[in-house]
Amino acid sequence: MAVFAAVGATIPLFNVYRAEDGFSNAGISITVVAYSAATLATLLFLGRLSGHVGRRPISIASLSALLLGCLLLLDVHEIGTLIAGRFMMGLGAGLASSGLTSYIVDAAPSRPAWLTSVASSQTVMLGLSVGAIASGALVQYGPWPRELIYVVVIALLLLSVALVVVSPETATPAPGAWRSLRPRVGVPVRVRRLLPVAAAVFLATWAAGAFYQAFVPALVEEQLHTRSTLVIGVVFAAYMGASVIGAPLGGRFTPASAQRLGMISFLAGMTGVITAIATGTLVLFIGATVFAGAGQGIAISAATRGLLHGSTLADRAPTFSVIYLLSYSGATIPALIAGQLTSTLSLPQISLGYGALALASALFTVLGARDPHVTALAKR
Repeated sequence: MAVFAAVGATIPLFNVYRAEDGFSNAGISITVVAYSAATLATLLFLGRLSGHVGRRPISIASLSALLLGCLLLLDVHEIGTLIAGRFMMGLGAGLASSGLTSYIVDAAPSRPAWLTSVASSQTVMLGLSVGAIASGALVQYGPWPRELIYVVVIALLLLSVALVVVSPETATPAPGAWRSLRPRVGVPVRVRRLLPVAAAVFLATWAAGAFYQAFVPALVEEQLHTRSTLVIGVVFAAYMGASVIGAPLGGRFTPASAQRLGMISFLAGMTGVITAIATGTLVLFIGATVFAGAGQGIAISAATRGLLHGSTLADRAPTFSVIYLLSYSGATIPALIAGQLTSTLSLPQISLGYGALALASALFTVLGARDPHVTALAKR
């Protein structure tokens, strides 16, 4: 949560940087790409390292990278500084997404069964929500609006380092650390047939998350007519925070049913968001965002639960690396394309592209979702 609260803290400040430093929508989208690309690279090359050197060292390295990113962002007046800070945050988030998330799974109790997938997938969303709302409030009402949130997050990250230091190690160090740096992408054979639908879920929902980071702050100001950083934080948190609420609901269904329900809800919410942008209705925008976020939570946790079915300690870090590689690919590629199109297309038009991606992914999920035990039976 501390890792992703640090990541979410930057979101409400994007409009401040636009207004005071002249950053463009294309420039802001590049910061999202830099963050996601750093996370992707870290997952690709370092995703299995925690299984060899231990969960604690990787967790501490993750938190340290976030600390450096926050220190850089204490003084942002050039787009290069913002990109560098977000890049360091991406490195930290990438290490957290494999090693620290595997640490959570290792330490989680076996009951209730849905707890592991919710804790591992939704702490990201909850941390982003807390960071965005806290940042929006401090920027609007606190002193030192461009710096205070980073001071608070730095303190939280330092506390987190201290807590990890006194926590027990869950993975026995093993030889082969250098060999683990060789990229290897894959999930256990028993769940491999579940991967295409899971990929559709991760790609579409994380693309929408990047859309909320890169373009929604400007949309809120231009189309919904408010400059409040707190409102921007609330809007972003409405998407990410509702995901936390939706995730446990998915535990009442089989993974396939939950993915279908989640993606249908996600599509309905994104349709409402596009309608609200076209009509300039802030209340509808927030309500539809909550609906889309809840659907995202149901779908992501169900897809994660399916891929973790029958997993062993050795499987978890590589599996989470695949999950987040797909997720950050969904965040990176559409954001890069959309950023290049901002010079020729309006933000409402760009939102239609994200809506089309949601539609395609929802249809693919409805038609193709399968349960883990069905896959296991099919292979006998």
